[in-house]
This record gives sequence, structure tokens and C-alpha cells, in this order.
Amino acid sequence: MFIMEAKRIAIVIVGALLNAIALNFFLISAHVYASGFTGMSQILSTIFTEYLGIMNISTGIILLILNIPVAILGWFKVGKGFTIYSFLSVIFTTLFLEILPVIALSNDIMLNAVFGGVIAGVGVGITLKWGASTGGSDIIAMVLSRMKDKPIGGYLMIINGLIILIAGLINEPENALYTLVGLYVTTRVLDGIHTRHEKVTAMIVTKKADELQQAIHDKMVRGITILPVKGAYTKEDKHMLYLVITRYELYDLEKIIHEVDEHAFTNVIQTAGVYGFFRRND
Repeated sequence: MFIMEAKRIAIVIVGALLNAIALNFFLISAHVYASGFTGMSQILSTIFTEYLGIMNISTGIILLILNIPVAILGWFKVGKGFTIYSFLSVIFTTLFLEILPVIALSNDIMLNAVFGGVIAGVGVGITLKWGASTGGSDIIAMVLSRMKDKPIGGYLMIINGLIILIAGLINEPENALYTLVGLYVTTRVLDGIHTRHEKVTAMIVTKKADELQQAIHDKMVRGITILPVKGAYTKEDKHMLYLVITRYELYDLEKIIHEVDEHAFTNVIQTAGVYGFFRRND
């Protein structure tokens, strides 16, 4: 357990470092904006520095300030463990943004958008894969989704759409277009490392259906369908647990399966849509 948590913290720190590199070495100097609260922090830093003449307010400090109320909200509405690791990611991102210098490795805005998008995508992807997020918009979107019972992606799209629009207003219109390129690249990289899909379906074939079902319900608020199955090769009677989860719960599910039945066979597929009851209320 300690080794797993240590690995999780280490991955969160590496993800934060990659996000800081993407910002300070590529995106900030080119006025290309990242997604979510990171992009909002860039925009506010630009406004304070270039339009209001207020110096010494960096992207990292603004990112930390914006995430403090979000972390409090996430603690009560999303989950303590997820929020702790997400805020840890924000703290280390802020730290690395303050330590690393803001430099321009290239004067080509397209190269900055693409390479910044790739590195940011890797940073966010590995953070999500290990059961955390980069905070900010992800947590807000999750809370709104639970309140309104609407897809998380819609809220993230609105936030990123505003970032693209403002990027074009406070800079040149082409900055908005290159920001869109950067966000697209980030999304594609995320698809390869983790998943950008809001929900996934897990089908778990196991001999320990009751223990696994109880362990999942102890950790998650999700309904599960249990079906009897038989192994084609062994002819053994088993059960298949069928459940739909959000992308943020995938790490926890993998961890539960490994702890309860490391020999279970699990297939995780992308879910285009869910109709009917998705959430189980206690």
C-alpha cells in the first residue's frame, strides 16, 4: 500500500513538472493558452502584467489561488482522496512554474503550440491515469455534472471555449487558433495515455464476485450488474461484473481489482452514452 501511494505521489509530481515545462518553455512566451484553470491563470497573468501594469503576479501563483476554493469544494462534493492528490498536483505545478524560467525555445508559434500541447498532454494523462487530476476545471465540471446530471465534457468545453475566445481578444486572433491547435494536441495525447472520454464501461470476469462487488461499493457510488459466465477453456463457472464509471475512478477500480482478485480478467471500453440510472444514491 505504501509503495503504491509513493508511486502515485511521484507520478503526480512528474506530471506537475511536465505541465510547468510545457507552460514556461513553450506556451507562455508564445501566448498560447492551456486548457482549464491553467489557461485561465495564463490569461489573468497576461491581463495583470500587460494591461493593468501589475507586475510579479505569475501564472503559478494565480493557479494556486484559483484552486484553493475549488479544493474546498472538491473535498466535500467529489472525494477527499481525489481532491488531496489533485491539489498536490496544483501545488507542485505552482512550485515548478516559480522555479523554472520562462524562456522561448522557439519563435515559431506553431511549434510552441504543438510541443507545449504534447508535453502538457503527457503530464495531464499520467496524472489522470494514477487517480488524480490537475485540479480546477475538472473538479468544477464533476460537481456541476452531479448537480445537473449532465456530461462533464460539456462544462469542460464551455471553459475551454471561453479560453480560446479570450485568447483571441487579448492577443491577435491567430493566438486563439493556435490555442485551439494546442488543446487538440493535448486531447489526442490524453487519448493515447489515459482517456478523454467521460465514462468507461468495465467488464470484470472473476471467481470472487461477492468480495469484489462489496469492495467496489465501499469505495464508489456505482451500480453493478452481475452475470453468470463460464470459461471456454477451463469450463469453470465464474461471474462477470458490469459497471460504468467516470474516467476519474478508473485508477481506483484497477487498484480494487488488483487487491481483491489479481487473477480477474478486466476489459475496459469507451462509453459513448448512458441512459437510465448512472448513479446510486446512498
